Amino acid sequence: MDNIVDGSELKIVGTSPVKHDGVDKVTGRAKFGADKHVPGMLIGKILRSPHPHARIKSIDASKALALAGVKAVVTRDDFFELPAPVAQHGNIYTDFRDLMRNCMAREKVLYDGHALAAVAATTAKIAKKALGLIKVEYQVLPHVIDAEDAMLPGAPLLHEKMITEGVDPVPTKPSNVALCEENSMGDVEAGFKQADIIIEREFRTMPVHQGYIEPQACLASMDENGRAELWCSTQGHFAVRAASALMLGMEASKIRVTPSEIGGGFGGKGTSYIEPVALALSRKACAPVKIVLTREEVFRATGPTSGCRTRIKMGATKDGRITAAEADLVYGAGAFRGANLRGAANCMFSAYNLKNARIVAWDVVVNRPKASPYRAPGVPMAVFATEGAVNELADKLGIDRVEMRVINAIHQGNSTIVGLKVGPIGFDEILDKLKNSEHYNAPLKANQGRGISVGFWGNAGGESCASININADGSVTLVEGSVDISGSRMSMSMMVAEELGIDVDKVNSIVGDTSSIGFSMPTVGSRTTFATGMATVRAAREAIRVMCERVAKIWDVSTDEVVWEDGHVKPASSNVGDFEPMSINDIAKIAGRTGGPIAGHSELNAQGPGPGLGAHMADVEVDPETGRVTLLRYTILQDAGRAIHPDSVSGQLQGGATQGVGWALNEEYIYGEDGMLQNPGFLDYRVPVASDMPMIDTIIVEEPNPTHPYGVRGVGETPIIPPQAAVANAVENALGIRINQLPLSPPRILAALEEQKG
Repeated sequence: MDNIVDGSELKIVGTSPVKHDGVDKVTGRAKFGADKHVPGMLIGKILRSPHPHARIKSIDASKALALAGVKAVVTRDDFFELPAPVAQHGNIYTDFRDLMRNCMAREKVLYDGHALAAVAATTAKIAKKALGLIKVEYQVLPHVIDAEDAMLPGAPLLHEKMITEGVDPVPTKPSNVALCEENSMGDVEAGFKQADIIIEREFRTMPVHQGYIEPQACLASMDENGRAELWCSTQGHFAVRAASALMLGMEASKIRVTPSEIGGGFGGKGTSYIEPVALALSRKACAPVKIVLTREEVFRATGPTSGCRTRIKMGATKDGRITAAEADLVYGAGAFRGANLRGAANCMFSAYNLKNARIVAWDVVVNRPKASPYRAPGVPMAVFATEGAVNELADKLGIDRVEMRVINAIHQGNSTIVGLKVGPIGFDEILDKLKNSEHYNAPLKANQGRGISVGFWGNAGGESCASININADGSVTLVEGSVDISGSRMSMSMMVAEELGIDVDKVNSIVGDTSSIGFSMPTVGSRTTFATGMATVRAAREAIRVMCERVAKIWDVSTDEVVWEDGHVKPASSNVGDFEPMSINDIAKIAGRTGGPIAGHSELNAQGPGPGLGAHMADVEVDPETGRVTLLRYTILQDAGRAIHPDSVSGQLQGGATQGVGWALNEEYIYGEDGMLQNPGFLDYRVPVASDMPMIDTIIVEEPNPTHPYGVRGVGETPIIPPQAAVANAVENALGIRINQLPLSPPRILAALEEQKG
């Protein structure tokens, strides 16, 4: 295990220096996906389906190719046919066969906006005109938008050969149900018999988009030797390389992927949509090709998160102890399998120390865009149900809502439904601070309500690489393989500076392309500061070891007789000799005469990420005349393990909460009876803006994660888990009416008020 750094010794970690890339971003110098330009660049545009479900009988691109300025057209025939799913990058399993069919439809189009051809032309105007010249003959088929409808006998089949996995006996007929996954612990039936009170409820959430500001963008260039360069906005450039290589029948080593600055992703840029298409166009046109999606394309063709129907049953004794819990969840996966069922299993009940629980989750395909991760994928919709049920149990038993959670809180040594044994966590401290906060005890007025909710996320580790290079002037260059989507470069720089005992401004952290650094998993799952941070610390310590060896050589002593202290190599004791301590700058100046450049490297598969737990509290006011919900006050408490850069941690918490509030109050995909998306833009798909949000208070709890040298546990996912339930619980507290479907839009609230009057 790495040496755990005592928090009392820290000088840089735990402070909040100005981020090195901050000036570039606010002045516009930072280069995002669409900012890359090269000579001779062509513009790529994608033809998208006007039908939610149709068989492609033929595609005729001859007129488009004849248009002056058009240099290439690609269709399904230009992509390698993958016979079966392939796991290709690290231990992340991706169904590349479905991913290929999502990038470019093959047999059928499966949703409004599904790509089925692309053109490269000298101008965007010509490319757009060429799309209109491509003739596609369709056989329009019946469609199904709702997951529960898709499960019914006789529902339109999206995939004629898909047999449900995970059920016994194995079905003999195809259906839209891709997978059933069940997890259980203890004896659920016996647990319900022990209960004094049992509630059964149904909850629903709708698909919502990640809402990143920057649309997908890439620039691809393939030369005559079959070597490709790709610049793109992505959360995982190694994953893009693997997907592109498979789809184009290339060796991955012949594709070099460089990640741009990223204008938001939240999980939605962890997959490929346009990169293989741009590469295919470039290969055909023998010229660089740039593709930038429009906002409408982002909504119509890139993954929102899944909608979910949850039926939940919970039982408790009179003293508030939960004796059993079970849930049945139906996730809409979009056009291809892959809704995140594991998220529900890992996290739905995991904030509580349950002995008897069962979760059954269904992965169902529908004629919508393929669902993709969105911060804690699969979890917020499940916890919306859990926290609503726990709140109701507390109210029916006459127990304080926070106390109900204290009674049932998970502790160190307890196990979750998937067998995760929990290490040190700060959940008790979170609940104690919540219950004793001024916010929780502040008075409310008429039509105002307060809601609380808690959330659990398991966090992630995985494969990461980092290299430290000591420069001749004593500064340091850090090259790491994780895309920075939340300021992680600064966190890495701070840990390096802390290890080396230098100012953080002397550390330059860059994200290497796929040819410059070893494989690193995508920036997902709240893994980066934990896993890549661990690699960074080990690389720094390796560089320190080399510097100690160099100085020992200069002093003609053994390495056991020197130590690293406060950024210097010093004699281990007065018995070693009267040597002046040597700084990094001193050592770097003479590196060429002591063996050459000084560097440290680390390649690892980080384990033991440590779960993240948080609690949210929301105050709202509901206007009974209009149904409008106004958020008045919001407080977040979360265990960060150790906050490397506290301001960044607070920003993560506030950002997750804001997204969750939008999910709770406004956001949803709206489809017409024709299966067409009706609100593909921020005008009609309304995300929260600054005027919708109060100042969000954050309280950071630090219970160090013992598996990380600085005690880090990820913080990115947890803050989006509690908000939906916290807001819904607050609305219920204000109105005295429980509304179990999101979003809590004015029409839905007015309908509930009318029903109450009736």
